[in-house]
Amino acid sequence: MDDLVLLDVADGVATVTLNRPGAMNALSTALRARLYAVMKQVDADDDVRAVVLTGAGERAFTAGLDLKELGSQAGALGSANARGADENPVKAIELCRKPVIGAINGVAITGGFEVALACDILIASENARFADTHARVGVMPGWGLSQKLSRLIGISRAKELSLSGNFIDAATAERWGLVNRVVPAGDLLATARKLAADIASADAGFIAAYKKLIDDGFARPFGEAMTLEHERSSAANRAVTPEAVEARRAAVQARGRSQ
Repeated sequence: MDDLVLLDVADGVATVTLNRPGAMNALSTALRARLYAVMKQVDADDDVRAVVLTGAGERAFTAGLDLKELGSQAGALGSANARGADENPVKAIELCRKPVIGAINGVAITGGFEVALACDILIASENARFADTHARVGVMPGWGLSQKLSRLIGISRAKELSLSGNFIDAATAERWGLVNRVVPAGDLLATARKLAADIASADAGFIAAYKKLIDDGFARPFGEAMTLEHERSSAANRAVTPEAVEARRAAVQARGRSQ
């Protein structure tokens, strides 16, 4: 079971790899349980400041729930509506307080699409493709796809994808704002890790709080989100001294010049 999800930690960045390449990294019960354990581990590890999530091989990030398992085990379809993080991989990713960068190396299909959308940032290989085949399989999404996708790319494009079951390629995904950028396949992990390293170089506690502020605000109407920002910002900024700002000013300026 340990080999179903690989974990490598280096220089503050954890690389988590879904490792069933022969099955297109399909989300079996065992893989989902292992992903939960790994995400708990990286969340608790103070040496980890950012996470890269990817799939093994070149064909698939993940093809979603294991349809062979669903078709052969009584009650297995309940996985599509599981709320526990040990069964629901979206919840397992969302429990991580550190930024998670999805390095989409191949297809992200249906439940795999939902797993991709659980990541904070998406970088796609030129080989990446996305599809929502729930309508083709006859199973309603239960991990957030029906609500998240329209908020990310607009309701009309979301309906086009979800009601047709058609694939879109990486270039279209970038144009629609679904992924942050598209890179050559050979550069995918290096690019994702470089961005993760940039994030990891900032204060870990501040990054976790800022990520939570963005996520909590995104889930609220705009007016309520602005109130939330004011409340948390006021509380946090009262603790910042002029000396602390001055101590960091030179480093911020130097980094800006280097970029």
